Amino acid sequence: MLPSESLPVPPCWRNLLEEAGQGVFARRATLRLFVVLASGLVLADQGTVVAMAAGGGIAGQWRRACWFFSGATWDVDALGLAVARLIVKHLAEPGAPVVVAVDGTFFQRWGKKVFAARWAYDGSAQGGKKIAFGNTWVIAAIVVQLPFCSSPVALPALFRLWHGKGTPSQVTLAAEMMSLLVAAFPGREVHGVGDAAFHGEPLVIEHATWTTRLPASAVLYGPKPPPTGKRGRPRVKGARLGTCAEIAAAADWQDITVNCYGQAVTMQAAVADCLWYGSFKDAPGRLVLTREPGSKKPYDLGIFSLDTAASAAQLIERYSWRWPIEPSNAAGKQLTGAGDARNRTRRAVERAIPFAFLIQSLVITWYAIAGYAPADIGARRLRCPWYRTKTSPSLADMITKLRAQITTPAAISGTPPGSGHLGQNPASAMTSGTTAA
Repeated sequence: MLPSESLPVPPCWRNLLEEAGQGVFARRATLRLFVVLASGLVLADQGTVVAMAAGGGIAGQWRRACWFFSGATWDVDALGLAVARLIVKHLAEPGAPVVVAVDGTFFQRWGKKVFAARWAYDGSAQGGKKIAFGNTWVIAAIVVQLPFCSSPVALPALFRLWHGKGTPSQVTLAAEMMSLLVAAFPGREVHGVGDAAFHGEPLVIEHATWTTRLPASAVLYGPKPPPTGKRGRPRVKGARLGTCAEIAAAADWQDITVNCYGQAVTMQAAVADCLWYGSFKDAPGRLVLTREPGSKKPYDLGIFSLDTAASAAQLIERYSWRWPIEPSNAAGKQLTGAGDARNRTRRAVERAIPFAFLIQSLVITWYAIAGYAPADIGARRLRCPWYRTKTSPSLADMITKLRAQITTPAAISGTPPGSGHLGQNPASAMTSGTTAA
């Protein structure tokens, strides 16, 4: 029997978990197990399945925890969309566009039988080749501006495991997730944003836009010309405009002020309506070039967007909202425990990492709704006086706050291996992750 009904978790946290799981888990018992494992992940010092079970007070039923990932009937997309709806419901402005950042990230794995594991690029790998063995994931996160954070925050929602060359590309996987989010939020615009690796015709989606960084070698063309009335095939693109450097040489630069990464920044910008025919075919787009005032470079950054109605300042700020997914991925690996699970079968591999990231998103949502207090930052700086410039709570602060409020006597099992006695660790001992900024 699971202790989920008597698990003394904060009511708001339980309500979020049950609302996210409603309609995703067909059986009430599976929903209770979800609540236990989600709370156990918050309390545990690792993201392994056994640690989640121990944190949730069911160390003796760890096989059920493994079954939740490898055998239970539930869909990762359904859970991700449920979490996405909660994020938009509680953290987004009514009717405002949904901004989605997409990025690829790598998780190192070990063992020949791990599903979809292969040698691939890993930016964090040691050595010059940056190659490691593991799984590559494409993650779509909803980006929101929280009132107590100076910079936007990314909350992961949808996930795709990339199987390598010869399978649907990461761009195609990103387009699949964008289409799901467009369908989930009818009546709202969905603005997608990604780095230079994410561009291509699949990202031309109705009721959505896409903004990305232009490679230096990309060649742009003028908008599609009107029909001439003459015989022959009509032109699909205008005259060649050239690369970003070529366009920058003759551009009309204007001084503007934009809000990037929580700060007002003055820069120069140039705008041109164009086609990126090599990637988006004849889909109308807009080029924004930026550079620092007085810069001797032709330009510093080239941004291409399918949103032709947005101004230069809006597109620059929107592209800056891509960055929060990078620290979100890092925090998921270092604090939440995404990637700690050592599962090998297809279902378990496809579920464990999304599960950890979705709980991370729910922790941030809970903190924004019921956990934040202005005194939190002062208390943290008192404990860690070396954070002299700290003004916003981090994910570590949010996890610490939620841990302090989950005061179950079945917190983290202190049972030695092979022992029949279920000892418990006191809540005051659960300090893992609290030293990170």
